[in-house]
Amino acid sequence: MPVGPGGLDSNGIWQFGEDDSEALASDLLNLGMGSVSTAISTLGGVLQVVSTAKSDVFSTTSTSYTNVTGLSASITPSSTTSKILVLASVNASASTSNGFFRLLRDTTVIGSNALDFPSFGTVSPSYNAVSFVVLLNILDAPSTVSSVTYQVQAGVIQGSGTVFLNRRGTNDDNGGVSSVTLMEVAG
Repeated sequence: MPVGPGGLDSNGIWQFGEDDSEALASDLLNLGMGSVSTAISTLGGVLQVVSTAKSDVFSTTSTSYTNVTGLSASITPSSTTSKILVLASVNASASTSNGFFRLLRDTTVIGSNALDFPSFGTVSPSYNAVSFVVLLNILDAPSTVSSVTYQVQAGVIQGSGTVFLNRRGTNDDNGGVSSVTLMEVAG
C-alpha cells in the first residue's frame, strides 16, 4: 500500500494510503474500489483525472456550513454527456458528536454526510488519538463543458463544538490527509 493520500495501482484502481495505525480503514476503503473500477469501465472509460490533497489541520465552530480551505478541485468536462466521479475522503474528528459535511458542485449541494461519531471530549481516552474517515462519493452529471468546482464544506450544525480535519482527537498535530479526486467518465 502507498503511504500518504494514495494513488492508482497497475489496474487503474485507486488505493488509499496508510500507515500501520490506519491499515484496517484503508483496506476497507480499497475493498469497495473494485466496484468503482467496474462501473467506470462499463460507462466507457476515464477521460481525465484531477486530484487535490490537504494535509494541514482545518477547524470550524460554525453552526452553518463553511468551505474547507484547500479541499476543492475543478475540472472541465470534454462533453455534456460525461459523468464526473467525485471521490472525497475527509479525515475528521470533533469535540462534539455533531460533525456535518457536504459536497457542492459550484453552489449546488450534491451530497452530504452527518457524522454522528464519538467526540473526543466525551469518550474514553482511547479515542483521543483517532480520527474518522468521512466519504462523500458520488457519480455526478453536470451536463456542461464549462469548468465545475467540487468543494467540501463542514460545520457544527446542531449544538456547539469544533469539527477538525486532519487532526486526531485532542492531538494538535496532523492526523492524516483529506482529498478530493475527480474522474471524468465517458457517458
